[in-house]
Amino acid sequence: MLTKKEINIVLENIEDMFPDAECELVHDNPFELLIAVVLSAQCTDALVNKVTKDLFKKYKTPEDYLNVPLEELQHDIRSIGLYRNKSKNIRKLCTTLIEEYGGVVPNTKQELENLAGVGRKTANVVASVAFGEPAIAVDTHVERVSKRLGICRWKDSVLEVEKTLMRKIPKEEWSNTHHRLIFFGRYHCKAKSPQCEICPLLDLCREGQKRMKKSSKV
Repeated sequence: MLTKKEINIVLENIEDMFPDAECELVHDNPFELLIAVVLSAQCTDALVNKVTKDLFKKYKTPEDYLNVPLEELQHDIRSIGLYRNKSKNIRKLCTTLIEEYGGVVPNTKQELENLAGVGRKTANVVASVAFGEPAIAVDTHVERVSKRLGICRWKDSVLEVEKTLMRKIPKEEWSNTHHRLIFFGRYHCKAKSPQCEICPLLDLCREGQKRMKKSSKV
């Protein structure tokens, strides 16, 4: 496990690598972001953006998603994985928004998690990006990078990873660090082909050092 000093070095390097890291889901308001994040489960942001380019022109309010047959909404997002379940969840959360929140997206994590299709990660993303609430949303990239670098333990659950990061990183840096870790995992420390040989963090990364030793023996 990395020391506090080593974690600071990691964060400084990742900031240098990805100073402009931010949410890559294209949206114009909290409602569009909420829909986009729900659609992004087990799906790339690039594909979601491709679909929402037309989707957000057709559906602008919660009522719009309820004014068409379920089959029509499914057709409109059919290129996205799990589109049947996501269509049902979108209609359910739109109903809740209308009936309980006047059609407005709530701004607290607890309220967001009460919406259909919205788990802890989605709630953290929306609260952070749309409402500026400090949060660390743990997706596959954040989990992988945190464990490879030794900030967290390999056996940690997603929730344990989140709590560890929140404990070891200053609160005012949570949201920025979340985006930078995602970029680091998405574009550098990739799942199948991490760029260990050019990584500025190799001296601190036991996982990277193991991989380099293995590759040198091949």
